[in-house]
Amino acid sequence: MNKFNYNEVALKNLQIQDTSVLDRLVDYESAREAHVKKDHSQRDKRMSLKEAVTEFVSDGDIYTDSGFSYVRSANQALMEVVRQNKKDLQMIGSPNACSSFLIATGNVKYAHASYQGAEMRGYDRHYSIALKTKKFRILSDWSHGAMALGFKAAQLGLPGLFCKNLLGSDIINYNPYVRETQNIMRNDRDEVVFVPALFPDVSIIHVQKADKFGNGFIYGPTVNDVAMASAARKVILTAEEIVPTSEFRNNNKGVVIPFACVNAVVELPFGAIPGSCPGYYYWSRQWWEKYFRYAAMNEENMQKFLEYWLTCKDQYEFLDRLGGAKWIVESRRQTLAAEYQNEDDRFDFSYREWQAGIKPEDELYY
Repeated sequence: MNKFNYNEVALKNLQIQDTSVLDRLVDYESAREAHVKKDHSQRDKRMSLKEAVTEFVSDGDIYTDSGFSYVRSANQALMEVVRQNKKDLQMIGSPNACSSFLIATGNVKYAHASYQGAEMRGYDRHYSIALKTKKFRILSDWSHGAMALGFKAAQLGLPGLFCKNLLGSDIINYNPYVRETQNIMRNDRDEVVFVPALFPDVSIIHVQKADKFGNGFIYGPTVNDVAMASAARKVILTAEEIVPTSEFRNNNKGVVIPFACVNAVVELPFGAIPGSCPGYYYWSRQWWEKYFRYAAMNEENMQKFLEYWLTCKDQYEFLDRLGGAKWIVESRRQTLAAEYQNEDDRFDFSYREWQAGIKPEDELYY
């Protein structure tokens, strides 16, 4: 007998017969065991990206990464996951914009879905194409708020949280984990939704700064990263720069990832490209525009696009293809102006839009 009581309507709608594929995400007992066994000592955890992914990302893991869409996402770490050909992953995130890469390359088998796109660049059509052609399956559907509560419950050590999220939405009929119930504190009818604690196997979180022990500093929105660091069984921290611990002792504002949660620390400058890292560089709008306007339109375009970009051996080769030093200078100016840390009068945020027929090596991404 299954020890988890899933939403039967959602199981039927999603055509999930073997519910064991759902269990690990909400299995707080195995998650607690993993957390107890984790080495919580203050030790030097620095290693290369290749070493960290090899040791801490396993086939079949429930994988989540950091940031929000293209903002401070662990994009370069994700590409190392592709290079190492990790298989049968479950992808969860809110939003889940970067999972499409792993779906296209065959690394993701299941997804826990939320918004799929990059804001003004539009929705990810490839995600829909891949779903219809059965390259992966959706195991649960979420709103941003409901998924965030699941991670927060795990962070707080709770079995779940009651909320009003999802009421009045059809999402509840496509999520086996959530259940509509009566508020036990009210005698009159008062519907609430129970959202269980969510425990990913591995979370890769990109930060602006980290020390060698795994304390992580985030400038800008933390999104779900603080909760995910506590919730995940394994945590890899990638950082734009490694700094002495004394820097955090003298000014701990923004130091939100505690070392006790972290398994590995990777110094990874430009680890978020082609996305942005607040305070360091702006996102490559041209790259994302081509992704949604060209690559995401069909499977053939997607494979050509990824073949060019995922053959980079590291973030520096990727950076060279974006535009090298010119891209660095321009994206630095853009992020400082956008964050009002520099004069923005007479600053031009326009760029040359992607056009069909241009060879990748002749395109400008700055």
